[in-house]
Amino acid sequence: MPENIQVKLASRPVGLPTAENWTIESSPLPEVGDGQLLIQQAYVSLDPAMRSWISAARTYLPPVPIGAVMRAGAVGKVIASQHADYAVGDYVYGSTGVQQYALSDGEGLFKVQTGMVPLSNYLGVMGMTGFTAYFGMLHIGEPKEGDVVLVSGAAGAVGSIAGQIAKIKGCHVVGVAGGPEKCRYLTEELGFDAAIDYKSENLRAAVKRHCPKGIDIYFDNVGGEILDIALSRLRIGARIPLCGGISQYNATEAIQGPSNYLALISCRAKMQGFLVFDFAKDYAKAALELGMWLAQGQIKSRETIVEGIETFPDTFLRLFNGDKLGKLVLKVGAE
Repeated sequence: MPENIQVKLASRPVGLPTAENWTIESSPLPEVGDGQLLIQQAYVSLDPAMRSWISAARTYLPPVPIGAVMRAGAVGKVIASQHADYAVGDYVYGSTGVQQYALSDGEGLFKVQTGMVPLSNYLGVMGMTGFTAYFGMLHIGEPKEGDVVLVSGAAGAVGSIAGQIAKIKGCHVVGVAGGPEKCRYLTEELGFDAAIDYKSENLRAAVKRHCPKGIDIYFDNVGGEILDIALSRLRIGARIPLCGGISQYNATEAIQGPSNYLALISCRAKMQGFLVFDFAKDYAKAALELGMWLAQGQIKSRETIVEGIETFPDTFLRLFNGDKLGKLVLKVGAE
């Protein structure tokens, strides 16, 4: 009989997580009871938000308990079921954790279609990542043709999709990314109008050069310095969707907040945080439109897939050291 390998939180990290913060354990497969199903997981989503879930600080979800399986979205195949809504052979997405097999009562699961797109896409462009970009850009950014859009973390899972959606809407899009390879990816593959390499360029000067008349939308995945710079370049009526602040997630000192926030008053601008769960009733609409853009080639996606659940502690760090392109996915089993 196969065993279930699980990644559990051993302790809360201070700063960047280390191997000591995790345990990797093996246990027998659970028995499937009435109203339950067992999922053999194929891919697990790795996302910057996971860092906030393992801290003791107050966030939008309770902290992952010490000793619990690490929270994460995943896709996989139903291999046993005593649930009326799920049959053996169904493929599902859910927040089922970093493990090879997951026992579920069906709550929070979504069926996904195979054959249309790669299964891993349901963790990226056709899943919560794509939905986050979609709702953040369209519902909060409200792009209009001719708008100047700046996207931080633009070569990442959310930023790359958000920037492409802005291009579809007729905007001039500038992306901020780390390194020449990622900047080429933005302009040569994804169709961004310009890219700024924060590792080799003066950020303030580069933003001024590429957005000389200011910024209508700043899609923020990073926080810190780039948020402050964007605030100093806003146009009247600008919108800032606050999606994430990865530059601050591993901070061991006080969080770096924006010092230029008074620009929101003088520019009559809007800065709004959001969570993808806020738009759950419209997931089907987002999936339909993203799928159409993907099929038509108006949106492209890239995934960095790392194989082996035992690699999780090191692979997780790739979210923060930039060693990835697009969506970071952990392959934990066969499709």
